[in-house]
Amino acid sequence: MASVATVEQIRAHFPALDRIYNGYPVAYFDGPGGTQVPRQVAGAMNDYLYNHNANTHWEYPSSHETDEIIDRSRVTVAEFLNASPDEIVFGQNMTSLTFHLARALGRQFTPGDEIIVTELDHHANSDTWRSLEIDRGVTIRVLPMNVDSGQLEFGRLGDLLSGKTKLVAIGAASNILGTINEFEKACAMARDLGALSFVDAVHYAAHELIDVKKIGSDFLACSAYKFYGPHIGILYGRKELLEVVDSPKIRPAPDHSPERVETGTQNHEGIAGAAAAVDFIASLTDHGSRRERLVAVSAEMHARQHRMVTQLWEGLNAIDGVRLYGPTPDLPRTSTISFTVRGYTSDEVARRLADKGIFASDGDFYALTVIERLGLKGVVRAGCACYTTEDEVDRLINGIRSLMA
Repeated sequence: MASVATVEQIRAHFPALDRIYNGYPVAYFDGPGGTQVPRQVAGAMNDYLYNHNANTHWEYPSSHETDEIIDRSRVTVAEFLNASPDEIVFGQNMTSLTFHLARALGRQFTPGDEIIVTELDHHANSDTWRSLEIDRGVTIRVLPMNVDSGQLEFGRLGDLLSGKTKLVAIGAASNILGTINEFEKACAMARDLGALSFVDAVHYAAHELIDVKKIGSDFLACSAYKFYGPHIGILYGRKELLEVVDSPKIRPAPDHSPERVETGTQNHEGIAGAAAAVDFIASLTDHGSRRERLVAVSAEMHARQHRMVTQLWEGLNAIDGVRLYGPTPDLPRTSTISFTVRGYTSDEVARRLADKGIFASDGDFYALTVIERLGLKGVVRAGCACYTTEDEVDRLINGIRSLMA
């Protein structure tokens, strides 16, 4: 088995980890909202802007170089998702891409058609499709979550599916509770009925390697800034669908996939940075093809983060006054944990932790339905990344323990 870089070796790539706040080295637990960036990613973006900056498809060197950088980036990101380069669409962010896709697919929907969304999702994967209630008169059906387990009531999906179902939109993993859903099964059930499937893999992509062929989804979206890249969104779509989907576009724009789904001038430096983020992950081991290296690194990162999320869960759970939400570590989940502390609002907890150099997020994280079902106003969210250490996890646990002293 190929060896993977140690956490100390990984941390050397991230300048942000040198930050000192209030005399403490900063421990970043805010990765679920956006990870820190290694030098390789910033270097690739700077190199593009300094040496190749141009618009596309023109007859001079920097334009040719821009075309080549974008083409190579599609190849790299396609390997990250196990897709083809002409199935990779870039955009401002996942939300914008999903709204654009919803508008395009909605052109073929009619009143009475049905779309299934879930209560556990980020609203970028529910409100985007709900917009078609107004625009096209479609009916939205909702797969509920179990409040106690933090999981979807997946057994009820079959009751929601029907001949009227046109699309099933499901999150691969919850960005607030860390729950990993049965999204592959959902895609298969949709396919059996002749319906389309869309997977929001924004949170999942930072924790498990994606294989769109295995998943079997028609569309899947993720964001590079969740896996050590810049703020840019990525949409996968099966080529035969991207070639025919009625995407809103201006007449002179390309009419072939994937560019026919992209609008306007793209974020070229962000595209270069997204590819650099994938290459950074692959560089953490040195054996095999890029996809093989991604598989090896993903497996090792999963094992490391599982140990830390177990450490974090057990440590917080032992503190009187702390309540944890979502699946326990023995169930399918990512290394993201949300919790509340008795006597404190979530923002007060985040500020107290920040005073000790521990950066954790608070709020509803655009998973507002989850917060409402839990009867809360907000939670504290902490996530482990490739650069997180067990000592930092202990610091977080001790920081919460000190609040209850």
